[in-house]
Amino acid sequence: MLNCAAIMGRLTAEPELKKTATGVSVVSFTVAVDRNFVKQGEERQADFIDITAWRQQAEFVSRFFHKGSMIAIQGSIQTRNWEDKNGNKRKTTEIIADNISFCGPKSDNAGAQPAALAFHEPAPSYSTADEGDFQEIPDEDDLPF
Repeated sequence: MLNCAAIMGRLTAEPELKKTATGVSVVSFTVAVDRNFVKQGEERQADFIDITAWRQQAEFVSRFFHKGSMIAIQGSIQTRNWEDKNGNKRKTTEIIADNISFCGPKSDNAGAQPAALAFHEPAPSYSTADEGDFQEIPDEDDLPF
């Protein structure tokens, strides 16, 4: 069986860290994820995905992410049934986070400690290369493999 979800979007509200009765950290939050396709003449639509993170992942989110922060999440989809105050049966679908990463500019996570922010330079662009940028490798049969 395979149950793997990966999303990238922005937090819709401040994450609020809670503790279970046994002291386990948990945070639930929603991420707005833009849809890829935009109908001509219409605004881009977004899906609002519910996320739950436990233990160290929960503490990481509550410490370094804020409303509007860009976030990348990898986890598994889980559904659960529950009953509301009025006795109505409800069903919730959410992603249980396994890995959470920064993915926006550093300014999105202004409250974060600099050492915790991994900033990578963009990959070099080779679209402007010409033949002078390359050298020919001699064709010899002395390959080491």
